[in-house]
Amino acid sequence: MSTQKQTALIGLSLQELTSLAEESGQPSYRGRQLFEAVYGQRVEAAEQISTLPQQFRASLAERGFALGLPEIEKKFVSQDGTIRYLMKFGDGQSVETVWMPEGDDGETDDGSEAGSDADKGAGRRWDRATICVSSQVGCAVDCHFCLTALLGVKRNLSAGEIVGQVCTVLKDRKVAPPQDRVNLVFMGMGEPFLNYENFMKAARLLAEGVGIPESRMTVSTAGIVPRIIDFGAEPVRPKLAISLNASNDELRTRLMPINRKWNLEKLMSAARDFPLRAREKLTFEYVLLDEVNDSAQNAREVVELVRGLRAKVNLIALNPGPGIDFRTPAEKRVLEFQKVLTTAGVPTFIRRPRGRDIYAACGQLKRTVEIAPASALPQISA
Repeated sequence: MSTQKQTALIGLSLQELTSLAEESGQPSYRGRQLFEAVYGQRVEAAEQISTLPQQFRASLAERGFALGLPEIEKKFVSQDGTIRYLMKFGDGQSVETVWMPEGDDGETDDGSEAGSDADKGAGRRWDRATICVSSQVGCAVDCHFCLTALLGVKRNLSAGEIVGQVCTVLKDRKVAPPQDRVNLVFMGMGEPFLNYENFMKAARLLAEGVGIPESRMTVSTAGIVPRIIDFGAEPVRPKLAISLNASNDELRTRLMPINRKWNLEKLMSAARDFPLRAREKLTFEYVLLDEVNDSAQNAREVVELVRGLRAKVNLIALNPGPGIDFRTPAEKRVLEFQKVLTTAGVPTFIRRPRGRDIYAACGQLKRTVEIAPASALPQISA
């Protein structure tokens, strides 16, 4: 029996696929055919690429090349239509990817076409679906209110593993961008800027191959300041969201130890220097913890932090989970916090909790399986 290690085609760029074709004695245009089949058509196996000669397809298989898509190990369906996928990779590690058929209002007023209603899909139950994508197995950033942090970090995902999550969900939901309107948020498991090169390569492949414009992608960082600076210089880049979660250094260091390395002064300096495109806004994510960071004084401090920035603030009432020593604030406190910001002229929106009942909401991704599987919950159609 052959023990040849397989090499994934997904994750390879057009240039890399073209080189593969030429090394195989094929004309260079076969690289483009491979690229379109892997990312545009999202085939599941090399044998399905009908535009390639049978001999070339057989050669790819003999040399150990395979698509390399992740396997859907488990699928959990929420009462609100959200789906949490447990995606398994070849080495047995797994991550979570979330499908939200109507998003969670996080893209409201971000200044891009992703937030407009210009191209709602006709005849669908959703107008703008959102896929939440993971970038690492676990997470190294120890935010004390996040379930993913309890896992620690196992390893980075490759570019192909990041793109593969999206392609697998699109196939499962029978959705085909750019005809269907899909937003991507890199806010799943992991800190994307601690896996920067693979994340950026994945973003380029998703834009150029899968057909999801960069303006419909958002990446969230806990505040890796040097990478925020690098990100601003990228020719192809998603929109930027910064996880703020506290209004002063003492509080932020207690909630997010990463603040010891890059404090609010450094973080906000990078935010002020970040080059925004026309109509684009920076997003600041703020998880509200009952009687910890959700007072009117905290809100006034946030106003001062973002003053003068072309930015908006997304408020997230804590999504609870086992092992998290914080409480979800009452709706009244959330609305009062929002009012302080909006009165000061800061666009502020409340992200709807999606998939809380299946541990799919923001901050809940921990590969939890001790809940009812998809078969026991109501299914939704694409």
